Amino acid sequence: MVKAPHGLAGLAVSGSVVVPEAELEERFSRSSGPGGQGVNTTDSRVELTFDLATSSSIPEPMRARMLERLRGRLVDGRITVSASEHRTQLANRRAARERLAEILGEAATPAPAQRRATRPTRGSQERRLQAKRSRSELKRGRGRLTE
Repeated sequence: MVKAPHGLAGLAVSGSVVVPEAELEERFSRSSGPGGQGVNTTDSRVELTFDLATSSSIPEPMRARMLERLRGRLVDGRITVSASEHRTQLANRRAARERLAEILGEAATPAPAQRRATRPTRGSQERRLQAKRSRSELKRGRGRLTE
């Protein structure tokens, strides 16, 4: 993994896929979160944007799967994550990267194997019916006594 300034590195999406720094776009603005008087003068809020649709660092089958799963979050093929919960810009940059890596990692995981339908065994069917009969008897026994 390549280190970038301030300890920030390329974004690890999965075990073999890393998004390089050049494909990430950061914007900074004034945060409404904690920071006291400094919140009015410091651009500590971070918006991290990644263009998933045109990225060359993500293999095509994985990109198609990610685009499908994230279609509700994408705007023109781009995903944006913002962070403003920390007082410092660097901490917000790290938080935004962690969040984006988590979102992309979840979208990149392959779908679980399709379940093959099986028929219930004769024994399981008989046990189920016997349990239903005994439950029915129990409830019938709770009825009013007639004399």
